[in-house]
Amino acid sequence: MPAEINLGSSLERLAGIGRRRSQLFQQLGINTIGDLLFYFPWRWEDRSVQEGINSPSPGTKATVRGWLTGWEERRPRPGMTITKFFLQTEKARIGLVFFNQPFRKAQLGRGREIIATGKVEMRLGQLQMNNPEIEMASLDSGLHWGRIVPIYPVCRGLSPRLLRSTVYRAMETCGNMIREIIPPPIRKGQQLLSRAAAIKEIHFPTDWESLRKARRTLAFEELFLLQLGILQPSKDVSGIVHQAHGELVGKFLTNLPFQLTGAQKRAIAELTRDMEGTQPMNRLLQGDVGSGKTIIAAFALVKSVESGHQGVLMVPTEILAEQHYLNLRQLLAPLRINVALLSGSISGKVREETEEDIKCGKAQVIVGTHALIQEGVDFANLGLVVIDEQHRFGVSQRSHLLKKGHSCDLLTMTATPIPRTLALVFYSEQNITVLDELPPGRQPIKTYWVGENARHKVYDFLRQRVMEGRQAYIVCPLIEESDKLKVRAATELKADLQEKVFPDFRLGLIHGRLRLEEKEEVMGKFRDGDIDILVTTTVIEVGIDVANATLIVIENAERFGLAQLHQLRGRVGRGTHDSYCFLLGSPTSQEGIQRLKAMTATSDGFHLAETDLNLRGPGQLLGTRQSGLAELKIANLKDDMALLLEARREASAILNRDPNLTDPAHNGLRKSLEELFGPNWQDRQA
Repeated sequence: MPAEINLGSSLERLAGIGRRRSQLFQQLGINTIGDLLFYFPWRWEDRSVQEGINSPSPGTKATVRGWLTGWEERRPRPGMTITKFFLQTEKARIGLVFFNQPFRKAQLGRGREIIATGKVEMRLGQLQMNNPEIEMASLDSGLHWGRIVPIYPVCRGLSPRLLRSTVYRAMETCGNMIREIIPPPIRKGQQLLSRAAAIKEIHFPTDWESLRKARRTLAFEELFLLQLGILQPSKDVSGIVHQAHGELVGKFLTNLPFQLTGAQKRAIAELTRDMEGTQPMNRLLQGDVGSGKTIIAAFALVKSVESGHQGVLMVPTEILAEQHYLNLRQLLAPLRINVALLSGSISGKVREETEEDIKCGKAQVIVGTHALIQEGVDFANLGLVVIDEQHRFGVSQRSHLLKKGHSCDLLTMTATPIPRTLALVFYSEQNITVLDELPPGRQPIKTYWVGENARHKVYDFLRQRVMEGRQAYIVCPLIEESDKLKVRAATELKADLQEKVFPDFRLGLIHGRLRLEEKEEVMGKFRDGDIDILVTTTVIEVGIDVANATLIVIENAERFGLAQLHQLRGRVGRGTHDSYCFLLGSPTSQEGIQRLKAMTATSDGFHLAETDLNLRGPGQLLGTRQSGLAELKIANLKDDMALLLEARREASAILNRDPNLTDPAHNGLRKSLEELFGPNWQDRQA
């Protein structure tokens, strides 16, 4: 006897869904009936039938019903077929035009009554729809016309009509199996629909008001669960109590070759309070490009060493690890602190010796990449973990590193400023320190967006700056030429520039495929002034500090995100000379245009982060998969801030009464949190 169909059943249990179609759904992340019911539309259309159209506004979408009175076909050029049908309604005659769809002649014949949905345009004095959706008037399913119709994201081979019909069958089969998870008092107080009703209305709304209520219900549920996971109380664990400032920390601060900013002094005070406290530190340090986060990290590492513990700094790339290693080795040399480097490219005897130094405690500060979390890398007495560019690491990777010590302090850092709304949602469990001022002497960076036709002017300006003794970066998005992407590659551009544009200058090339020694050799020459122009990929995005480099040209700038453009721009403006950033790009999308305009309008990283949030949404901006949090399916942090605060208040109230959600009434919440964050969701902050 076949097993009962339920929310966990494969889609193949539904009528009309075989293995091939099931595989198409899997491309959308839909594996079960439950996945399908929680695959929400991204918009809705009112396809109530309009019996006729008198004077449509250009660009408006409409659904009309009428009779096909004839058709014609023409071939304007080889490989192009245009088939045009004539639809007669009570009030108008409309042309239905299909491109390269000759099969429509057999599907649609003269005399048939149909419903057509599409954008209405006026062409040569005649109303027309291009590639409209067609339904036979005799097939009155109530799903695809005559109502508010859901529109879903689809993939190649999976039509909107098939997806819509499959969702409907899933609702008919398993809709009554959807269980409540929000406690009744909260549901009543927030005036939410039942979960089953909300799912039904989000897919096939009765009217626009029902759709609004369904969306609010499901958005609240999503934000409520997210806040429960974030606000879950940390386990009461005794941390390492670092000693008060001693001779080592004092010498470090005294030896700094510059004055700390007020923001840096506040940050040091906050870290001192955390590290000398009894609970493990869990602090996020965020600051704009060039705000001095590295010095704060170095202070924390010195304090850990002075208390008899090792400190580790984990970064996402080898070139950044090397840069931090060289900086820290120079900075900490007067303190006789042994700094080690461990990355994936270090192997053989050198790796064995480094791992032994870490294990026995000879290496006091260790800088490295993901290699630090591999088996065989053991610490003598790890007391502090610092993670730079934290959003590039998964939550499990951070957890693995912390578990190499016992109740370690954790300092995460980001040079991508986080908007207040996202900090509230994604980092509530951390204390946040913001470096909101730049060191004195930093020069504002003049930023210009120029098209391809002005490239020669940019090169002329660059030549002038180099002849004055300055240096420059030219950044490309790829290493090698790609016919598909049609972008300039660093290798090709460097050769072209050296031969045709700057034959009298010294050009260097650096990219991620070079060996560690090769990268350091090139960067060493650039730092020493032996390279005038460095052609590079985004490996210089963070951690590169050459004061004499005052100009950066970013090729195909429209292909970079705002945060990355801001990071790259931050490679200049680090000395006393005027600095410039040229964005070479010809964006074709509105979003690309807005990004480049935003870059020329402000150099404030926090303002750019808010713009990025509006353009891309929170999931892409923060990398929620890497943060260990679920992506939002229906809630929108731009528009749902008030709802978020309500969800946060309700989640906090529940956790105050039942911190571990052990009340049987909260079983549904526990199960949902396990589905979102994994079975060990309570250890997510470990």
